[in-house]
Amino acid sequence: MSDQDQQKMHLNKRLEAIAWGLFLIMIGGLWLLPDETVPEGAWLLGVGVIMLGLNGVRYLYGIKMSGFTIFLGLVALCIGIGALFGVDLPIFPILIILWGLSVVLEPFLKKKPQ
Repeated sequence: MSDQDQQKMHLNKRLEAIAWGLFLIMIGGLWLLPDETVPEGAWLLGVGVIMLGLNGVRYLYGIKMSGFTIFLGLVALCIGIGALFGVDLPIFPILIILWGLSVVLEPFLKKKPQ
């Protein structure tokens, strides 16, 4: 394993630790607030932003992104936004659409061999 690959692996572990830390801070912060002050879907919105943000930073640093967390992040974001606006979203069709979108985008997001 090259030195650059080891650095990327170490950076990825640090990024994952930061994402977990943000997740725990968000949960603790939401639990501290009275229920009536926290909008419905705020938790899912936060989860989606954290997961997609993690993969966005991975992309910027040339680290392989996780299709699974991108998928979960998109689902959480969609459901969270829907809940904030009081829209009852049809989850199953959204999952199918996002799955199809991930299949279409996968070839474009894969890192090209050097």
